[in-house]
Amino acid sequence: MNQTETPPPADSADEHVGRVILLTTSHRVAPGLLSWPAWQALHDADEVLCADATHPQLPYLREAGVRVEQAAPTAQEVVDACAGGRTVLVVATAEGDRPLTDGLARLAGSGRVAMPDLELLPASYDLPGARLLDLVQVMDQIREECPWSSQQTHKGLAKYAIEEAYELVEAIEEGEPEELREELGDVLLQVVFHARIAEEASGESGEAFSIDDVAGGIVEKLIHRHPHVFGDDSAQTPEDVREHWLRTKAEEKRRTSVTEGIPLGQPALALAAKLSSRARTAGLPVPPPTGEGIGYELLTLALRAEAEGVDPEAALRSASRAYRDAILAAEGTGE
Repeated sequence: MNQTETPPPADSADEHVGRVILLTTSHRVAPGLLSWPAWQALHDADEVLCADATHPQLPYLREAGVRVEQAAPTAQEVVDACAGGRTVLVVATAEGDRPLTDGLARLAGSGRVAMPDLELLPASYDLPGARLLDLVQVMDQIREECPWSSQQTHKGLAKYAIEEAYELVEAIEEGEPEELREELGDVLLQVVFHARIAEEASGESGEAFSIDDVAGGIVEKLIHRHPHVFGDDSAQTPEDVREHWLRTKAEEKRRTSVTEGIPLGQPALALAAKLSSRARTAGLPVPPPTGEGIGYELLTLALRAEAEGVDPEAALRSASRAYRDAILAAEGTGE
């Protein structure tokens, strides 16, 4: 080389190293429902590979005219296949093809290999709530294969629903986000578990239903009870919303008494507050009954708390926690 010649740029060997596309999909989205960029990449690629011969996307890709080769190449083999500016697209398996991606990362980090362009292309995305599909699937398997879960009934699980509800309330009052997230999951499990059991009920009696029926029912109820959101009504204040809710609920239930639908087995303070709220909302001036004993005194306090906008259950729990702390302090075990 004479002094007038210009040396080639250091990266001239990289001009035709090609491209590797790792195509990821979500099993929570129906196979074949891929993004437009994904379909373009699949059709434009010089080679499409997939290590899993049973991948749910393969029948739809082949139906669309995409030639997919079942192969699990090493990182070096993929890099070699990109020589000459070729594009190799790898349809990722459910496990994520870690050996391949880790191998490509090692080659790139070595600095000794002319690496192709690497691109991660999500072909389908999870929608909000998509993990609920996983929960339903896991619950199905547990119900079928777990010796304990497979024998449970609605009545047998009832006590757990009560326990989980109390633990959720405690997490809310403690104000710990991580604890709240966990307890919400436990309550959600109860809903999915009961719905799964209900699927096995006799269809002839009309008792069988699924989690989709549960979700569909509450969706219809929410839409119907929020005409200011999904209809032509308007609501400017929380009071307006409450009026809408009570009116539509009354139309749905067609109850003959404001006490209908109030579970008498709930905690006593909550029961008293609920009865008071129903009577006050209906405009019924019902004074508390008079009688002897602490029960009537507690009832009067509960009604007064509800009238003042105080949840008597929460108020007593808060006071009880203070009492617990006082006990711990007296024992010398408090923090």
